Amino acid sequence: MAAALTREGGEDAFRRLFRFYRQRDASDLRGVVDFSAPGGQVFRSQLSISSVSDQDAYRAGLQPISQWKAYGLSGYPGFIFIPNPFLPGCQRHWVKQCLKLYPEKPNVCNLDLHMAPEKTTDLWGQSKEQLRRKGSSKWEPRSLLEKLRWVTLGYHYNWETKKYSENHHTPFPSDLAFLSEQVAAACGFRGFQAQAGILNYYHFDSSLGIHVDESELDHSRPLLSFSFGQSSIFLLGGLKREEAPTAMFMHSGDIMVMSGFSRLLYHAVPRILPNPEGTALPSCLDQAPSSDLPVGSVVEHSSDEDWQVCAKYLQSSRINMTIRQVLAEGQKFPEESGTNGKVQTPPEDTYHENSKAKRHKPNTIEKIDDREEIKGKKDA
Repeated sequence: MAAALTREGGEDAFRRLFRFYRQRDASDLRGVVDFSAPGGQVFRSQLSISSVSDQDAYRAGLQPISQWKAYGLSGYPGFIFIPNPFLPGCQRHWVKQCLKLYPEKPNVCNLDLHMAPEKTTDLWGQSKEQLRRKGSSKWEPRSLLEKLRWVTLGYHYNWETKKYSENHHTPFPSDLAFLSEQVAAACGFRGFQAQAGILNYYHFDSSLGIHVDESELDHSRPLLSFSFGQSSIFLLGGLKREEAPTAMFMHSGDIMVMSGFSRLLYHAVPRILPNPEGTALPSCLDQAPSSDLPVGSVVEHSSDEDWQVCAKYLQSSRINMTIRQVLAEGQKFPEESGTNGKVQTPPEDTYHENSKAKRHKPNTIEKIDDREEIKGKKDA
């Protein structure tokens, strides 16, 4: 069915497949690549094992690089897929950071676009009790954390100019920078600098539109993607939208690296899926980190109370972190008259989609690069 859609006239091939997988009743997932059972166009990819010591891998909450499995896709040079290389329990740290720490000021989130600053200073504190008590009813009011759609770190994306700028920057989290540097080095990119991050927060009725990540000034460095929580379908296309994309599953803990030719390809997330184990949370999130974390570990233990909140959130959600190097070493931003680092209202286009959006006015627009036609309910 999916292959037949790419041959129809009218819409471009990428849009047709996006719409196909976006449908809630689209049950034909036979064409979706599953890296847990590689074959066909999937092949083993070599890693730079000597570039990361076992100690540094442990400090980042990762297994030794020699134990990772990495795969490539025929026709997509520079694309690397690493199924969950995290040590048992260590995914929990990154989930907690994405929900409790990274949304804090001075970082920027979608709620800043239409809420007073004092209302968005402690999303975790304002949401944790509501989330902990949350039942299964779809009609319960959403907490502020459940209204979160994106957070930006480091160099903050300017929605109006589609650019990063020197005067709109906050310190990049040191733990996430260390994790990203180890993954990049393992993939052959020693010296990678984590300078900007975009965190995406999805629910079962969310998606991410067709786009290319091209606003970074240095495209020679990879784009790193980390996923936690529920699963998703990811579409990776070509340099033009007329090229039909390849669909693949992304599960909790999976890492994706887009570099070289694959760095500037169209991609999208049409659909969020329950984890394939059929449980509320994937089993890789059941276990807490080891009690004897190595000296200098960036991974911290989460309290049982904090993890209860995170676990409740993830029962219907997926979190994705995409990390970028914006500037080449020694490169500077071009001088320009700008907006003095203020958060801009994005142009008339949207970012995440909600299945009930047609019954509501679209929310304040949330757009990154060429991400388009994705609508969501009003967030506040």
